[in-house]
Amino acid sequence: MLTTEVFSRHQRRARVLFGLSDIVVTALAFEAAYQTRLLLPLERVFYLLAPVKALVLGFALVTWLLAALWLAIYERLDSGDPRVILRDTSRQCAWGAIAVVIFQFLLRLDLSRPFLALFVVYSWASLLLFRLTAGRLVGLIRREFAAPRYVLVAGWGERALRLGEALERSVRYGIRLTGFLVLDPASAPAEVKLQSSYPVHPIQKLPSLLRDHVIDEVIFAVGSDSLTDLEDIFLLCDEEGVRTRVAVDFFPHVNSEVYLDRLGFTPLLTFSAAPHDEVRLLAKRVIDVLLSAGALVVLFPLMLLVAALIKLTSPGPVIFRQMRCGLNGRGFVFYKFRSMVVNAEAMKAAVEHLNVRDTAFKIPNDPRLTPVGRLLRKFSIDEWPQLWNVLKGDMSLVGPRPAVPDEVAHYQRWQRRRLRMRPGLTCLWALAGRDEVDFETWMKLDMQYIDNWSLALDWKILLLTIPRVLTGKGAN
Repeated sequence: MLTTEVFSRHQRRARVLFGLSDIVVTALAFEAAYQTRLLLPLERVFYLLAPVKALVLGFALVTWLLAALWLAIYERLDSGDPRVILRDTSRQCAWGAIAVVIFQFLLRLDLSRPFLALFVVYSWASLLLFRLTAGRLVGLIRREFAAPRYVLVAGWGERALRLGEALERSVRYGIRLTGFLVLDPASAPAEVKLQSSYPVHPIQKLPSLLRDHVIDEVIFAVGSDSLTDLEDIFLLCDEEGVRTRVAVDFFPHVNSEVYLDRLGFTPLLTFSAAPHDEVRLLAKRVIDVLLSAGALVVLFPLMLLVAALIKLTSPGPVIFRQMRCGLNGRGFVFYKFRSMVVNAEAMKAAVEHLNVRDTAFKIPNDPRLTPVGRLLRKFSIDEWPQLWNVLKGDMSLVGPRPAVPDEVAHYQRWQRRRLRMRPGLTCLWALAGRDEVDFETWMKLDMQYIDNWSLALDWKILLLTIPRVLTGKGAN
C-alpha cells in the first residue's frame, strides 16, 4: 500500500503516456478508415467536409479515451496479460462505436456505415497490436521516470521495517533501499534482513554516508516525539540537497489523504478524509449543472403530466418539501413529487412498528403511499424535482443520499463522514439493490464511494443507474 501511495506518480505518468498513445493510434485509425472508404468502389460517393470531419474525429477521440478511463484499462496495461488486453480493447471499441453511432444519429450526420465499420475495426486492431507490444514502452517509462533512486530509512522498529518492506517492493519503480539509520545503535542489530540484507548505521554517520555514497533521499520512520531531536539532521539534508520524507503513520487518520499546504509562510500538514481537489470538484459541479438543466428541459412536459396525475388522484400539494442535510450538514429544502397521502408525516407514529431499519425510516410497501405514488416510487419518478436541487447546488447527480436531520442525530461517529460529500440522486447503494440494501451496508457503500471518488466513477454510476431505474429493480 505504501509503495503505491508514495511512488504512484510513476504510474500516473505511465497512464498519461498510454492515454496519449491511444489518442494518436485512434486518430491514425480514423484517417486510415477514411482514406480506405474513399478508395472503395461503392455506389455512394463519400466524403466529409473539414468541419464535420474534425467534429467526428474529436468526439471519437474523447469517447475512446473516456471509455478507457471508465473501464480502468490503463490500470491493467502494465501487466501485459494478452487475455486482459484483448477483453479491454474489445470493450473500449464497442462502447466507443455505440457512442459514435448515437452521436451521428442525434446530429443527423448520415455517416457512411462502411466507414464507421472500418474505423472500429482499424482502431481495435491497431490498439490491440500496440498494447500487446507495449512492453518496450513500459520499459522506456521506467527507465525515464523511475531511474534508480537510493533511499535510506531513518528509524528502527516495526514502522521502519514495514517501510523497508514497502521500499523493497518498489524495485520496479527504480527505488533502491540502501540501509537504515538509528538514533541508538546499541538497541539495533548490525544489519536488517528482509528479502535482502541491509546495513544499520548510527545516524551520526549520515554526513560521511552522503559524502561517500549516492543517497537520493532519506525517509524518517520515527515517532513524533523524536522529530524535534532530528532538527540538525533535517538541516544537513537540506544543505546537501537530499530529499527528506517523514512517515506520518503515527497519526490516526486512517481514511485521510495527506498533503502539504501553506498559510502565508506557515507550512501545514493537511489530512483530508473527503475529496478536496478543487479542479475535479469544479468539473463535477459543471457536469451537474449541464445535465440537470438539460434533464429539466427534456422532462418538463412529462413533469407537468405527473403533477396533473397527482393533483387529480389525491388531495394536497403536488410537491413534497422536507428539510435535509447537505454538504457538511448544511440544511436545505428537498423537493419530491408527493407520493403519499397528505397527512403522511402525522401518520408516522402509527406505522413506526413497520419500520425495517434501525436508523433510517423505511417501510416496505408503505400503506401511506397513494396508487400513483407507488408507481412514481417504483421508477424513481418522484425524484425528478430533485434536479432543481442539483441545479441550485444543494445536491449532485451522484453522491450519498441526503439524510433527514433526525436520522443524522442517531449516526455513529464514522457514519457522519458521509456528510462531507455533496448528497446525490444516486450512488453505489442504488447499484447494490436500492431499497433492498440494509442500513449498515448502505453507509459502508457511501464511504467506499467517498474514498474512491473520481469523475469516471460518477459516470459509471450514472450509466449503470439508468437500467436500474427503468426496470424499477430494488425499489419499494
